[in-house]
Amino acid sequence: MSKIISTKNNLQVLYEDNHVIVVNKRAGDIVQGDKTGDKPLSDVVKEYIAKKYNKPGNVFLGVVHRLDRPTTGIVVFARTSKALPRLNLQFVEKKTKKTYWAVVKNTPPKSNDMLTHWLRKNPKNNKSTAFSKEIDGSKKAILEYTVKKKLDRYVLLEIALHTGRHHQIRAQLATIDCAIKGDLKYGFNRSNKDASIHLHARKLVFTHPVKKEQVEIIAPTPKDPIWDACN
Repeated sequence: MSKIISTKNNLQVLYEDNHVIVVNKRAGDIVQGDKTGDKPLSDVVKEYIAKKYNKPGNVFLGVVHRLDRPTTGIVVFARTSKALPRLNLQFVEKKTKKTYWAVVKNTPPKSNDMLTHWLRKNPKNNKSTAFSKEIDGSKKAILEYTVKKKLDRYVLLEIALHTGRHHQIRAQLATIDCAIKGDLKYGFNRSNKDASIHLHARKLVFTHPVKKEQVEIIAPTPKDPIWDACN
């Protein structure tokens, strides 16, 4: 299900019904309000719903999960108070299936591998450090990557995320010398002009909170020459 069903005011809607709305986040968008005071994606989605359905007053919208600000791709919101706790539980219990695409500079040591680290977040610099064994304050992080495509100067990895830790993919790939394109914080040599990084939440499979049917979403990659070469 990769078709964009609506694009208004730079909001790409990938799936929508009475209980759930899924959007394709742009680089730079914050999912929920923070100390920057920048307008969050949640507010943009609320405005979209209010206008489309001519809803007076406050629009209910529940934030189910988040993506890092420079990351693009799938973000799920709940449109009803019935759907929100059910979706939250799926994410907490890891019953969703998340697939990411990452463009990295170096070819990893193996074409397919499972990475296990213990990550510890430093709130002062908003960065996570990966360790090979458990240390105080660390959380176990597991992902599996596959080399999907070799480009002229970069490599596309497909990543299956088994845990959801702070900056997990960015930190873990950096440990195998595969920093994500544009990710200065984790060792790439220069930033992207738009402050994005080439990490994209590509696919999500979850169970609809009310219909109980399996929903599969695929998010189109951003429009730029490198992402275009990945498709």
